[in-house]
Amino acid sequence: MGLEVRQLGFRYGPRQALDDVSFTLAAGQLNALLGPNGAGKSTLYALLTRLFSLQKGEIRLDDVSITHPSSRLKQRLGVVFQQSTLDLDLSVLQNLEYHGALHGLTSQHVNRAATELLERLDLADRRHDSIRSLNGGHRRRVEIARALLHGPSILLLDEATVGLDTAARQSINRLVRELCHEQSLTVLWATHLIEEIDSDDPVLVLHQGRLLADAPAHVICHKQQTRTLAEAFERMTELKESRRCI
Repeated sequence: MGLEVRQLGFRYGPRQALDDVSFTLAAGQLNALLGPNGAGKSTLYALLTRLFSLQKGEIRLDDVSITHPSSRLKQRLGVVFQQSTLDLDLSVLQNLEYHGALHGLTSQHVNRAATELLERLDLADRRHDSIRSLNGGHRRRVEIARALLHGPSILLLDEATVGLDTAARQSINRLVRELCHEQSLTVLWATHLIEEIDSDDPVLVLHQGRLLADAPAHVICHKQQTRTLAEAFERMTELKESRRCI
């Protein structure tokens, strides 16, 4: 049960952005989606969240096909996109209240959930501060709080730490892992930063629209006979490039 993708394909005109991509997310864990810029990660997220209509393949939620955007899908998914969508002139709490209203949540529910999440994310003392006054790491925390406000079971993060310094990236990575452990949250974490992935993490390796691997990081390393995931990724992508040139 959970989120499953079957033979997903997508084109931008003549360009194949995704080609026969299939996987199932490991429940209650941080699933890493690894790929360089242009691999197809953002296209995949646009399809999972139904910002884009399906062209080929199927997305299933709890073994039920999701052919169109639905309230059920909206309730189950929380999303943090690469580009921030926070209103800079509103306060932290006002951004959360607006999100809650879009999900049809009562003000009591929003206030209760916001209080708990902001406390959990070390933002309780910033609830009335404008987003504009926050640094990049705190803004990302607000976006995570907003994505979790309606109680989703699946959290999609698309390059959530892009542009942040090392300390902020590590802090957010650690926070998301704690949420997986404490709340059985299923996470798909798209990144091109291999250092954000742990040895036991389930990893999807996406390159040029195709899924090259779907296994824990240490298994991928073993299959590629490398010491590190970075070496394994380099070997897989170089092999794919060389095959295209033949």
